[in-house]
Amino acid sequence: MSTISAPGTDVPPAEVPDYPMTRAAGCPFDPPPALHTLQAEAPISRVRLWDGTTPWLVTRYEDVRALLADPRIGSDSTHPHYPHQSPAAKERRRQSRTFITMDDPEHARLRRMVTAAFSIKHVEALRPAIQKIVDDLIDAMLAGPGPVDLVQAFALPVPSLVICALLGVPYADHDFFQTNSRILVRSTTTPEQARAATQLLLDYLDRLIGDKLTHPTDDLLSTLAEWVRAGELSRREAASMGMLLLIAGHETTANMIALGTLALLQHPDQLARVSASDDPKSIASAVEELLRYLTIVHSGRRRVAREDIGIGGVTIRAGEGVVLANDIGNRDPAAFPDPDRLDVDRNPRHHVAFGFGVHQCLGQPLARVELQVVYSTLYRRIPTLRLAVGLDQIPFKHDGTVYGVYELPVTW
Repeated sequence: MSTISAPGTDVPPAEVPDYPMTRAAGCPFDPPPALHTLQAEAPISRVRLWDGTTPWLVTRYEDVRALLADPRIGSDSTHPHYPHQSPAAKERRRQSRTFITMDDPEHARLRRMVTAAFSIKHVEALRPAIQKIVDDLIDAMLAGPGPVDLVQAFALPVPSLVICALLGVPYADHDFFQTNSRILVRSTTTPEQARAATQLLLDYLDRLIGDKLTHPTDDLLSTLAEWVRAGELSRREAASMGMLLLIAGHETTANMIALGTLALLQHPDQLARVSASDDPKSIASAVEELLRYLTIVHSGRRRVAREDIGIGGVTIRAGEGVVLANDIGNRDPAAFPDPDRLDVDRNPRHHVAFGFGVHQCLGQPLARVELQVVYSTLYRRIPTLRLAVGLDQIPFKHDGTVYGVYELPVTW
């Protein structure tokens, strides 16, 4: 039987760097230089988190992908050595645990309840509706005064409208759920703030689940209500799952729309290739490259070793925390030649921006379609789109577990 040891006991504290690490000034799209150094010199090493624990940090693409697919690595957030991203994240998971921080068979049982809604076939059927949402929002921008904040006028409404329609959440409540979602994805949020925001969202989703139990409609919350009625889910579990899908369904894609637009504006040769293309395959390739290049989840995939694992000349002991840094993994030159260059013709479909293995992102088909529609439409319809301020005036989300920009003033 494997022995369980406390993480970090074999490493002198002075030699352990803090994680996450600071990005270089003037390089808003690139991972911190210290991550590049670790990837080259110590690809599996200890790092220190906010609570003083020192889990393993894995930085090479090959190792990240291998461990994400390894059944000896678990996602159970109740494990005492699970490497939580922040005090707020720890508190939120205590209040509202979902399948993304569970291991099989419970993970598979709960995930299966909502998989059909995010299947490629179902999501592709939504493409015309997503196209209309995108076109209507662009129409509104063009009809109004400029400059505009692309985040509020476009990037945030697109995925919010889509996920509201899919779940059966009233879009009229978007200020409420967006405000509380932002609280939960900030690394600076206190446990007390996280507890309050989580409870507000859980109560809100619980009320909606109750409405669906009485008056079901053709949406995902009604599907969850059916599982409640069948005794397969509690109301609390259904509300937690609804909250997860609501937050994940708009936060990540909204940040990708805004940050991806900014990256293209800073690389006009790549923007020209995207805006001139009417080939769906080329647009899909550009989406994959932007997902790889930006990899907006900068807190890594958090795991715990369930057994001893030997990898890269290191033994990760059972019970030790592991952080799989997919952002720097997606900049590994062994997997992506010239990885710090944005190349929309690269088609890096093997990236790990959505994770890998049984816990890879459930909503990736929906995110891909939303981004394909946005990137194939926005720059074609507004070919003179440009920043209304200097890059140094853009407020980046350095305090977020999901990276992006708080505002993106644009004009045309």
